[in-house]
Amino acid sequence: MSIVFTTISSAEEITQVLTLQQENLRKNISEETADNQGFVTVVHNFDLLNRMNTAIPQIIAKDGDQVVGYALVMPESFKNDVPVLMAMFDMLGALEYQGKLVKDYRYYVMGQVCVSEAYRGKGIFDGLYKTHQNLLSSQFDICVTEIAKRNTRSLSAHKRVGFEIIHEYFDTTYPELWEVVVLPLAS
Repeated sequence: MSIVFTTISSAEEITQVLTLQQENLRKNISEETADNQGFVTVVHNFDLLNRMNTAIPQIIAKDGDQVVGYALVMPESFKNDVPVLMAMFDMLGALEYQGKLVKDYRYYVMGQVCVSEAYRGKGIFDGLYKTHQNLLSSQFDICVTEIAKRNTRSLSAHKRVGFEIIHEYFDTTYPELWEVVVLPLAS
């Protein structure tokens, strides 16, 4: 296993990200798998992911020719493209991180992070975020995302790499209790 952290450079890689996403969507896995392995919530399509990649190169982990993990950058300009994230984007104007409004930072939202089941526990999650810090810290101060509170594996992994919880809210549109978390990108 020789994992390489890079950015999406082909239509095939976009397709592989979308396949990995489908394999890990909450609606496509059992309750037991969701509880033990975590899950993803947002569904992207090829066009959206291609546009996101054009705006800011999307970070992936590859083993040979196979995408085995991804961590998607979602700039604020895409907030209307993913309805489940709109409530979080809207509240960022009022949330604070380290005594300053989130909206006053140079920030982006983590559109989604996922590692293939066979590759979990091998440092890929951490490597994806380290690559984010290495590639994006000159453009952005912080990365913000929200995690379903019941997704305990994902919450634990995000805390491990340095994310801090800044807010919790219940979204009635997509009935879910969410934790809003922030990662400082400066080393």
